[in-house]
Amino acid sequence: MKTGLTKQEKTTEIWFDEKSPNINIRTHNTNLKNRLTAYSRSYPNLCKRITEDEDTGFMEFVIAKGRFSFRLTAPYTEERRAAASRYAREHNRFRK
Repeated sequence: MKTGLTKQEKTTEIWFDEKSPNINIRTHNTNLKNRLTAYSRSYPNLCKRITEDEDTGFMEFVIAKGRFSFRLTAPYTEERRAAASRYAREHNRFRK
Protein backbone atom coordinates (compact mmCIF):
# COMPACT_ATOMS: atom_id res chain seq x y z
CA MET A 1 0.00 0.00 0.00
CA LYS A 2 1.37 3.41 -0.97
CA THR A 3 0.82 5.84 1.87
CA GLY A 4 3.16 8.67 1.00
CA LEU A 5 5.02 8.11 4.28
CA THR A 6 8.73 7.47 4.50
CA LYS A 7 9.98 4.37 6.30
CA GLN A 8 11.08 6.60 9.16
CA GLU A 9 7.51 7.89 9.50
CA LYS A 10 6.06 4.36 9.58
CA THR A 11 6.38 3.75 13.29
CA THR A 12 5.15 1.28 15.87
CA GLU A 13 4.06 2.73 19.18
CA ILE A 14 3.46 0.50 22.18
CA TRP A 15 2.27 2.12 25.35
CA PHE A 16 0.88 1.05 28.69
CA ASP A 17 0.85 2.15 32.28
CA GLU A 18 1.08 0.23 35.52
CA LYS A 19 -2.61 0.73 36.34
CA SER A 20 -4.34 -0.36 33.15
CA PRO A 21 -4.73 -4.07 32.36
CA ASN A 22 -4.23 -3.33 28.64
CA ILE A 23 -1.49 -2.43 26.18
CA ASN A 24 -2.17 -0.12 23.25
CA ILE A 25 -0.31 -0.83 20.02
CA ARG A 26 -0.38 1.52 17.04
CA THR A 27 1.60 0.27 14.06
CA HIS A 28 2.30 0.58 10.35
CA ASN A 29 4.19 -2.75 10.33
CA THR A 30 2.33 -5.13 8.01
CA ASN A 31 3.50 -8.32 9.70
CA LEU A 32 2.50 -7.06 13.15
CA LYS A 33 -0.85 -5.80 11.83
CA ASN A 34 -1.59 -9.20 10.29
CA ARG A 35 -0.58 -11.07 13.45
CA LEU A 36 -2.64 -8.82 15.71
CA THR A 37 -5.64 -8.99 13.37
CA ALA A 38 -5.54 -12.79 13.36
CA TYR A 39 -5.12 -12.85 17.14
CA SER A 40 -8.04 -10.45 17.61
CA ARG A 41 -10.25 -12.68 15.49
CA SER A 42 -9.27 -15.77 17.48
CA TYR A 43 -9.44 -14.11 20.90
CA PRO A 44 -11.81 -11.13 20.72
CA ASN A 45 -12.06 -10.93 24.51
CA LEU A 46 -8.27 -10.40 24.78
CA CYS A 47 -7.45 -8.25 21.75
CA LYS A 48 -9.37 -5.92 19.48
CA ARG A 49 -8.66 -3.45 16.73
CA ILE A 50 -9.87 -0.05 17.79
CA THR A 51 -8.90 2.21 14.87
CA GLU A 52 -7.56 2.02 11.36
CA ASP A 53 -6.42 4.77 9.02
CA GLU A 54 -6.57 3.77 5.38
CA ASP A 55 -4.76 6.94 4.27
CA THR A 56 -1.59 6.32 6.30
CA GLY A 57 -1.96 2.55 6.76
CA PHE A 58 -1.76 2.34 10.55
CA MET A 59 -3.91 0.18 12.79
CA GLU A 60 -4.39 0.50 16.52
CA PHE A 61 -5.08 -2.43 18.81
CA VAL A 62 -5.72 -2.90 22.49
CA ILE A 63 -4.52 -6.20 23.96
CA ALA A 64 -4.51 -7.68 27.45
CA LYS A 65 -1.20 -7.04 29.20
CA GLY A 66 -0.33 -10.68 29.77
CA ARG A 67 -0.75 -11.54 26.09
CA PHE A 68 2.00 -9.34 24.60
CA SER A 69 5.71 -9.66 25.28
CA PHE A 70 9.09 -8.39 24.19
CA ARG A 71 11.84 -10.86 23.57
CA LEU A 72 15.37 -9.76 24.33
CA THR A 73 18.12 -11.95 22.99
CA ALA A 74 21.79 -11.84 23.83
CA PRO A 75 24.19 -11.63 20.89
CA TYR A 76 25.90 -14.83 19.79
CA THR A 77 29.45 -15.40 20.93
CA GLU A 78 32.01 -16.05 18.21
CA GLU A 79 32.16 -19.71 19.29
CA ARG A 80 28.39 -20.11 19.04
CA ARG A 81 28.31 -18.34 15.66
CA ALA A 82 31.08 -20.62 14.32
CA ALA A 83 29.31 -23.73 15.64
CA ALA A 84 26.01 -22.67 14.04
CA SER A 85 27.77 -21.96 10.75
CA ARG A 86 29.54 -25.34 10.83
CA TYR A 87 26.26 -27.14 11.62
CA ALA A 88 24.46 -25.34 8.77
CA ARG A 89 27.19 -26.26 6.27
CA GLU A 90 27.18 -29.92 7.36
CA HIS A 91 23.40 -30.27 7.34
CA ASN A 92 22.49 -28.25 4.27
CA ARG A 93 20.79 -30.84 2.07
CA PHE A 94 20.45 -28.42 -0.85
CA ARG A 95 24.15 -27.74 -1.16
CA LYS A 96 26.01 -29.67 -3.83
